[in-house]
Amino acid sequence: MAGAKNHDFHILPPSPWPLIGAFSALTMAAGGVGWMHEQAWGGWVFFLGFAFVLFTFYSWWSDVIREANTGDHTPVVQLHHRYGMILFIASEVMFFVAWFWAYFDAALYPDTGEAVGGVWPPHGIEVLDPFVYPLLNTLILLLSGTTVTWAHHALIHGDREGLKKGLWLTVILGFIFSCVQAYEYSHAAFGMAGNIYGATFYMATGFHGFHVIVGTIFLIVCLIRTYKGDFTPKQHFGFEAAAWYWHFVDVVWLFLFVAIYVWGSDFGAAVVAGH
Repeated sequence: MAGAKNHDFHILPPSPWPLIGAFSALTMAAGGVGWMHEQAWGGWVFFLGFAFVLFTFYSWWSDVIREANTGDHTPVVQLHHRYGMILFIASEVMFFVAWFWAYFDAALYPDTGEAVGGVWPPHGIEVLDPFVYPLLNTLILLLSGTTVTWAHHALIHGDREGLKKGLWLTVILGFIFSCVQAYEYSHAAFGMAGNIYGATFYMATGFHGFHVIVGTIFLIVCLIRTYKGDFTPKQHFGFEAAAWYWHFVDVVWLFLFVAIYVWGSDFGAAVVAGH
């Protein structure tokens, strides 16, 4: 029969969201530039564009969820979704490679930059104690990795209550992590501007903190979908993608904790000097 579907791929119908999203992002960017240049229209244009970006996110992802629930996400489509998520996480890794590269370049070669002054951390920088709030946040994220894995296994075995409990605990732990990091930032003795240590520290840890917030929202959406009856043991890529993303956030934090908090602290300097 002409026009009959004889393959497992999902051919998308025309969608307005890519075009709407592009113009929304352009509006937000233009408003942001105007806002930074203290133009009267900058602020409201930025937030107008931001509102439309959020609307685009909600509408587009609602379409994707609807497609999944109506059977359009066949095993072949789900496989390609997994490839896409893997490539997305790989691209995020490259962001962190850039921040780590900047940090280690300044830390390992302090004699090459006047802003560093020949020592690392630079003179006048009172670094954070890695074994207080950073260690606490490390334990929080490691525990959250356990709870999201519990939720995943509960889903695979048809345990809806275990899935809900695991997701709730992971979301709460993610929120606690963000609060602890915000408290740590508010009590740090150095800022982001004026020195390479502050710039690299806040870019690396702050960018990771942003990922924790995004991952927490990702998991909240999964929790809402769980209460609505979505996800089955055989079809739950939305949750699986959130779990992958959360584990990625965990692993990056371990590198941050060891390299920036411990190795870059007074403790790390003392260990290196002792050898």
